[in-house]
Order: sequence, then C-alpha cells, then structure tokens
Amino acid sequence: MVQSINTKVDLVIDATSHIRMTDYGKIMIGDKGFEFYNKRDAHKFIQIPWEEVDYVIASALFKGKWIPRYAIQTKKNGTFTFSSKDPKKVFRAIREYVDPDRMVKSLNAFDVIKRNFKKKTK
Repeated sequence: MVQSINTKVDLVIDATSHIRMTDYGKIMIGDKGFEFYNKRDAHKFIQIPWEEVDYVIASALFKGKWIPRYAIQTKKNGTFTFSSKDPKKVFRAIREYVDPDRMVKSLNAFDVIKRNFKKKTK
C-alpha cells in the first residue's frame, strides 16, 4: 500500500483521472497535498504537494453552473486532469491550501477562436 503524504484529511471523494487512460479511484485532499488513488491498481497513484501546485484550472460550462473536469498544473511535472462527483466541494477544500488567485477558469472554445482571430488580424 502507498503511504499518504497527508497527516490530516479534509475530503475524500470518488473521482476519475484523465491522464493516461481513464482511471477510476478516489481523491484525497489534506493538509500536505492533493492525492489520487486508483481503485484497482495500488501502483497507479498521484501525489501532488501544495508547494508544487502552480494553478488549478476549472473547465466551466453554462456560466459556471457545471464543471465537468478540472486540472492541476504543477511547477515541474505538467498538468493533471481530473473529474469528480462534486467538483465545487473539491474546490472549496483546495481553496484552503491554494491561493484563490491561482484558481482560474479555462477558456471556452469560442474564446480560443476569438483570441486566435485577433492575433492574426494584428
């Protein structure tokens, strides 16, 4: 079994990791970091200390009423994408350890096209 980096756990919730193939498991948010544990394979786990988190990116639809997935961008190891049962509960738990200015909403498809069009016209 894998040793947790957290000493105190704030939230444990069912989740899905979208990093390789879809992995089902649980997200654990605690005082030392963000952890994902695979339900079937104990060797597939992700542990991200809070010092390593650069941004938390939410993919929000319908003016923020539905968040299908979110990503954690780290300073060194790239971006990890997850989805969970209640993402707002996850964000509230993360907000205690990550600066709210580092929690951002991703651009939707229309905003990306609009941004590219403006760059080409200049």
